[in-house]
Amino acid sequence: MKNKKIVIHNEPDFNKARDRRKADTVFTDATLKISSLLRDYAKGKRYFIRTYGCQANVRDSETMMGILEEIGFVHSDDYNEADVIIINTCAVRENAEDKVFGEVGSLKSLKAKRPGLIVAVGGCMVQQGVIVDTLKDKYAQVDLIFGTHNIEYLPDYLNEIITTRKRIIDVISKPGEVIENLPSVRIDRYKAFVNIIYGCDKFCTYCIVPYTRGRERSRKKEEVIKECQQLVADGYQEITLLGQNVNAYGKDLTDGTDFAELLEAVAKLGIPRLRFTTSHPWDFSSKMIEVIGKYSNIMKAIHLPFQSGNANILRRMGRRYTPDSYRALVDEMKAKIPGVSFTTDIIVGFPNETYEEFCDTKKMVEYVEFDNAFTFIYSPRPGTPASKLEDNVSEEEKHRRFDELVDTVEKCATLKAEQMVGKIYPILVDSVSKRNDEVMSGYTENNKLVNFPGTVDLIGKIVNVRILESKVYSLRGELVSE
Repeated sequence: MKNKKIVIHNEPDFNKARDRRKADTVFTDATLKISSLLRDYAKGKRYFIRTYGCQANVRDSETMMGILEEIGFVHSDDYNEADVIIINTCAVRENAEDKVFGEVGSLKSLKAKRPGLIVAVGGCMVQQGVIVDTLKDKYAQVDLIFGTHNIEYLPDYLNEIITTRKRIIDVISKPGEVIENLPSVRIDRYKAFVNIIYGCDKFCTYCIVPYTRGRERSRKKEEVIKECQQLVADGYQEITLLGQNVNAYGKDLTDGTDFAELLEAVAKLGIPRLRFTTSHPWDFSSKMIEVIGKYSNIMKAIHLPFQSGNANILRRMGRRYTPDSYRALVDEMKAKIPGVSFTTDIIVGFPNETYEEFCDTKKMVEYVEFDNAFTFIYSPRPGTPASKLEDNVSEEEKHRRFDELVDTVEKCATLKAEQMVGKIYPILVDSVSKRNDEVMSGYTENNKLVNFPGTVDLIGKIVNVRILESKVYSLRGELVSE
């Protein structure tokens, strides 16, 4: 493949990204610039987007889809027939990056067969200079590299590529903007994600999110409410309020609004189901707990990452809470929110973690009795403080502890799931089962997957299902007549 000239508008800068000084948030309305040339080019052409990572990445992909369809492209589920392919990436763990490089590498032959194909890589991965350099030097099939804060310029990049046939790099670090009214295409017809705050100010020593997503900046309350009102009017059954640290919402605003007030305001709109993710224990207030307990349409399923059950490890992670304060928070929620359930994130093998410190993590799992936990072996992220630590724990030992932790989590999850057998729960029906087209799949209020015999006309409805059997991370049930 013949190398094309590279045009670099901006490259990622970790020195800017790690700057912790507060700056005023700039609120702007989107102004897409779509040339007639680009609109003509898009006629009859298709796009494909692959999304890696969290719900925030999914929401970004929905915005990219909206922009591409505003231009005139049509969505395709098959990248073999697409004219524009976008890989929206995640940087939280190394294995996610490996998958991206593998997929981008596989596009080389497709690009050779169809030189006019435009391949783009965006998202969190490319906020790192080393990733941009690798894509630039070793993956000539990539025409566009753009960051998490450059999505609104997608029409400009495509216009530049089709007119100059040059490769484009534009990755801005340390943004302070909230951009409203970008077009979007909702992937799900009945469940919607709504961003309420971007970025994170915590700078946990192992985490790359503040560097890839920028500082915390909240959307204005009226903008969030307007978006949610439209979703209710459109018949959506569930809204999930999103943020890297969702319960820090409002700390950067000057009107006194906080997350508890926003959560209550959205609940009052009448959406049947309201969720939020992800929460940081440091910012979880008693006021929030009172609101969650007050409204029946706020789901009593709390995702509350604790990462480690040991005070020393938490201090070295920069997590700002202790095991005792975490347990006290859980106790308060259990006392004030009937039926509350918990899921969490846990890191095994933080540098120099002793086996005794690891055992404190197992004790926390047993104390809280999580319905589920996302467990990970520590993955050093270049540029973060923890990546510079020497580590005396072998990979073999980390994997052994990981297996031990998974066993502890599954014992708790099994107990919680078995307690649901024989009871009736309202289920929001999502889809037809992948294994049997006569079986429907949906989720309980505490986010347990349930499969039960049913028909496709139930999709998007909330129905009552009696649980017949527990399979730990999924349940089998039967439809119960009203």
